[in-house]
Amino acid sequence: MKRFVAGESRSQATLFPELLDDFVSEDNPVRAIEAFVDALDLKQLGFKGVIPMPRVDPPIIPLFF
Repeated sequence: MKRFVAGESRSQATLFPELLDDFVSEDNPVRAIEAFVDALDLKQLGFKGVIPMPRVDPPIIPLFF
């Protein structure tokens, strides 16, 4: 059984930058599509699951030894 969580190597190269937005130029047409979709009222259009359910975290139980 491992006792420690192994982290990522500092020299590990990543496939993508931190934000995929860094790949898309400011004048790319996909930005207009994103603005259009963001402006839609999906609930009014009949989509279900538009409003996410509230996240319920389990209570933190302090451990005293």
